[in-house]
Amino acid sequence: MAKNYVNFLHFVLFVICVSFLPSKLHAQCAGTDAQKIICDIENPANETLSLFALLGGSPAPGGTWSDDNNLKGLDPVTGILNPQLITKGGVYHYTYTAPAVPGCIDNKSVVTITIGAYPGVGSQATVCNDDVRFNLFTAFDSNVMGPHANGVWRNSAGQVVRSSIDIGGIDKKTTLQYTYTVPPVLECSAAEESVTVFVTVLRAPKEGTPNPLVLCGTTDLAGYTDLDLYDRLIGEDSGGTWSGPGLTSNSDHNVNLQELFDTSGPGEYVFTYSVLAVPDNNICRDKTAELKITLEKRLDFTGSKIVVIKDICESAITTAKYSAQITQGPDSIPDGLYQVTYTVNGPVSGSEVVIANFINGQLNFPISSDYFQQVGKSVITVTKIVSTSSRNSCVNIFSPFSTLLTVYPLPRLDNAVLTSSPVCQKEAALIQITAPQLLDGDYRITYNINGDNLAVAETAVMTAVGGKATFQVPANLNSQSGLSVIIIYSIVNITNPDPQCSNSANLAGNLIIYPLPNVSAVRISINDNCFGQPFTANVSGLGNLTSAKLSYTLSNSNTSVLQTVDLAVVNGNASFPIPSGLLQNSGLTTLTAGSLVNNVTGCTNTLNLSDDFMINPIPAAPVAGNLEFCKVDEATIVNLLPNGAPYKWYNSATATTPLAETYVLKTEDYYVRFTSAEGCTSEPTKISVMVHNTPAPEMTDTADFCGLANPTISDLSNKTNVSSTVSWYDAANGNLLPSNTLLVHHVTYYGYNLDDTTRCLSENYTEVTVSLQDCDVAEYDFFIPDGFSPNDDGVNDSFVIKDIEFLYPDYTLEIYNRYGNGMYKGDKNKPAWDGKNYEKSGIAGGIAPNGVYFYVLHFNKDNKPPKQGRLYLNR
Repeated sequence: MAKNYVNFLHFVLFVICVSFLPSKLHAQCAGTDAQKIICDIENPANETLSLFALLGGSPAPGGTWSDDNNLKGLDPVTGILNPQLITKGGVYHYTYTAPAVPGCIDNKSVVTITIGAYPGVGSQATVCNDDVRFNLFTAFDSNVMGPHANGVWRNSAGQVVRSSIDIGGIDKKTTLQYTYTVPPVLECSAAEESVTVFVTVLRAPKEGTPNPLVLCGTTDLAGYTDLDLYDRLIGEDSGGTWSGPGLTSNSDHNVNLQELFDTSGPGEYVFTYSVLAVPDNNICRDKTAELKITLEKRLDFTGSKIVVIKDICESAITTAKYSAQITQGPDSIPDGLYQVTYTVNGPVSGSEVVIANFINGQLNFPISSDYFQQVGKSVITVTKIVSTSSRNSCVNIFSPFSTLLTVYPLPRLDNAVLTSSPVCQKEAALIQITAPQLLDGDYRITYNINGDNLAVAETAVMTAVGGKATFQVPANLNSQSGLSVIIIYSIVNITNPDPQCSNSANLAGNLIIYPLPNVSAVRISINDNCFGQPFTANVSGLGNLTSAKLSYTLSNSNTSVLQTVDLAVVNGNASFPIPSGLLQNSGLTTLTAGSLVNNVTGCTNTLNLSDDFMINPIPAAPVAGNLEFCKVDEATIVNLLPNGAPYKWYNSATATTPLAETYVLKTEDYYVRFTSAEGCTSEPTKISVMVHNTPAPEMTDTADFCGLANPTISDLSNKTNVSSTVSWYDAANGNLLPSNTLLVHHVTYYGYNLDDTTRCLSENYTEVTVSLQDCDVAEYDFFIPDGFSPNDDGVNDSFVIKDIEFLYPDYTLEIYNRYGNGMYKGDKNKPAWDGKNYEKSGIAGGIAPNGVYFYVLHFNKDNKPPKQGRLYLNR
């Protein structure tokens, strides 16, 4: 059955493949040119247009579209165009380029789209004159498509105007009229398309210009206990309202600044004058003006700082000049002249008073160099700052503040020691310096190199901590192996940006440089293998190396960043596995070795070696479908599809040993793999096999029947759980019995079940022995004959009580002659008397003569008493 089903699938696939074979190749694969005219471009239906659907002929799908006009709205992949994104009417061209198709000689077609002129839908706009300018394009109905952009605006006098009009000079409500006209597109109309818009300009309220006020809160507020805020405002509309601190209502415009200062302290107080637009003007915004009144208190120098410019080196003592800069703290210091008193405490001490200008929070003044004639630190302290202005109503808050000025010593490498660790050719070298007199900080040194390498006037930066520092000699200065001598002859302190103190030096030390490994004979080879299998790179020509490190990259079908692997070298040879994570694609792959490191010296040399190897692809997983079998058919692996030498079947996705062809199928999942000619095995394809094991029929009742009812095979079936599908046989491998076959007492029947859905016959059978003795005595009766003629004529030759065994299966029958001698004793196993004496007490083995005989019938059931009667024997 399964084999027939698979053959049917093969036939269907063949028919489908034949049906879809092209009858010929089309030379015109892009279709034929087309055109479309859209005169109602504003119609929402024109938001989407399929250019491909317009092409004539039979264009090949999958090509690309190009916009010959470089406009918006085209999807070059799908060919869907939104014509409403084109900003003016006219004729536009779009080219379709079909995909490469064998035999195609014309792979381009052009669709011409004509779009009619559209001036938009005019509307009524209302604006406020404080917008100054108004763009007429915003007066169109925004619920429909906007107008084309190639039109001309005209005012009510017919004059051409710009789209942006001046409305700032209109001082009363005015309605303006403008007409927008776009040129015609002849395919849709020969006349120009126009639309009219109306712009109503409304006057904005005037809030006026405020005149701010600055006062000293300590001394200047006596005359401001009832300040009218209108006195500080110019050019405002009347009828507005004031708001701000100290005002009690919307109509209040007088404020007590003394009370405000006493209550809230110094600061900037903002009073807002608001003028509302007229009631019928909901376009212009309400206007507000802010009057700022600043109430000051005495100056606060808390947090102020002083900086003296600048620190110097010991060598600049005789020529240095100095200036100081004071910067205000958190509180702002007003611009102006101030008298500053300061002191200097250091190697040389003193005190001075200067007058300087505070500008933008800073005050600058010179300091005499006489205070800084020695190496060391000097503290400059400002002790007093007083304004030179004649107005001194506010007393400042002041505390002395200081800064530090340093005269730095020159850096010295006296009694220093220079050491280094060996390095490789063309590798930077780390140089260590021990210098007890060198202060902590950053330094730039200048040095020469003698010996196997030569260099002049090289520089380096180093950091000294606790009398120790290091710097690097660049790799390009170590090109030759052997011994180099490093000689430092200059040092500069660059710890601070300024100053950077310099000094001469004379410090030398040796540097040993190891040679690079020899790579001239190194070779790499990699064998081909299947995707997912291990790939090993074999390296030869490593000479006398014992331990090395190789760096490489992959290219072509697989690429990688730089990889590094350690090599255990034996007799100049080594090997290493290429990580599977780097080999994610099949195809030709190139390994390029970039460098080789001698692990003993740590020296690296550049390699330029590569080897190509093939990663054979894993074939596609076989195509296979789920299958069903009957268990009774005992299907094996050879019954699965596909089959043949390249295909192997497994009972798990990870199994490595294929199942034998004799493996009997079960209800489980199976996995098939295909092995290519290169020996590469595909991923498994999973199928589910269902082996239908139709259960043997089960008896739902005993196999007891009444023989008098003439039961048949059909009656036996009705006593099973599958009465409609059970089949009965006369032996386990015997003949099928028709449903109308009469059942035979004590005969065994063999039942199999045939599943209606799977059409599978059960593997096992139910063996049933039938009994026909289950008759109801109330329903049936029997007849006792009153004679018989045992003359061998085939008619009535024996005395038999017919059917009694069905009603009384344990009956016994005794027959006596008229003398009381027993003649015969019978039961269901010996039901018939043939007229001979079988009892020892009777006529010994003789033929019973004609005459009357008597019988006693024992029922042996339901306590029914025996029945007696007579019969006549007549030969």
